Amino acid sequence: MTLEGRFIGLILAICSSLLIGISFVVTKKGLQNSSTAEHGRASDSHRYLKNPVWWTGLVVMVMGEILNFIGYTFAPAILITPLGALSVIVGAILGSVFLKEKMGPIGIIGCLLSVIGAVIIIFHAPEDPEVQSVQELVAYMLKPGFLVYGILVILVVVGMIWKVVPRYGKTKPIVYLSICSLIGSLSVMAVKAFGIAVKLTVAGNNQFNQPSTYIFGLMCALFILIQVNYFNKALDLFCTNVVNPIYYVCFTTATIIASAIMFQGWNTASLTNTVSLICGFLIIFSGVYLLDMIAPLSNVTSSSLLELPFSSSSCRVSSIAVATVVTEKSCWDEYTDDEGEGHPNAISRRRPSSSSRPRALSV
Repeated sequence: MTLEGRFIGLILAICSSLLIGISFVVTKKGLQNSSTAEHGRASDSHRYLKNPVWWTGLVVMVMGEILNFIGYTFAPAILITPLGALSVIVGAILGSVFLKEKMGPIGIIGCLLSVIGAVIIIFHAPEDPEVQSVQELVAYMLKPGFLVYGILVILVVVGMIWKVVPRYGKTKPIVYLSICSLIGSLSVMAVKAFGIAVKLTVAGNNQFNQPSTYIFGLMCALFILIQVNYFNKALDLFCTNVVNPIYYVCFTTATIIASAIMFQGWNTASLTNTVSLICGFLIIFSGVYLLDMIAPLSNVTSSSLLELPFSSSSCRVSSIAVATVVTEKSCWDEYTDDEGEGHPNAISRRRPSSSSRPRALSV
């Protein structure tokens, strides 16, 4: 690839990250506008589909992904992929300005660790071979390793939707975002196959006479719908400063693992790359753990203290942590500053004064 091509790819990747970072904030704003006291959260009834602000956020995200896809044709993946971390930074800055979200020291450390770990993995991940036809990609997908991976992903996702989501979905952002990321790792492969089919068809080699092309098209539509649904649930419940970095690292990691399994990239990895990958995963785990740990505190302020399940069978929040987050300007202000009212799901719609706000809970 020429120097000019690398420069074009770099510009496209930066623009893509800016658009994706903006889209998170716009989408969150649309979800806020769609929430009402009568019907509760927008993601519970999909009322956001009627909100033009939410659609604007979705369109901006699609534009960002398209620019990112085009960028890969001009520059190598090792240059384009790490720049996706810029979307996390852009989302955090815009979230603090337009959504009045604030991230404490633990959140900042968690965000930085997550991004650093993801970049380490990207730099040391196995290279994917060039795939020139849909049939070639199908042959990779039908290998035992990737078939087992695909079946396991589907079983895990179904199990999480059935058992884990009802219990932990509203207190742990990693639940919804894990579903998005695991399904996303499969959707990337389907999109890659469908993209190759379209590219060959435009070049004069019609691929739409192959049943596999339509199967990949249906897979793309189904997987993307699942991703959008659960991503909006996470974004509706938690601050963008928490959702954005967790989703970035989980999606990137899941995609790299799926790609390495399909193309058997682990067999060609050197010892240095293997050790670096392990270190990257450990750093990511630490960062995501910190972000997931503070997420329930953000949810306390945005939905109401009384809604948290403080039972022995569910997530417990320490009295010190609750006292700390309630006294700070957090996701509570995300609703009260914009609407002049508390969150729709709160018991009282009027914002309590500083003297009447709960300072601690004994649990």
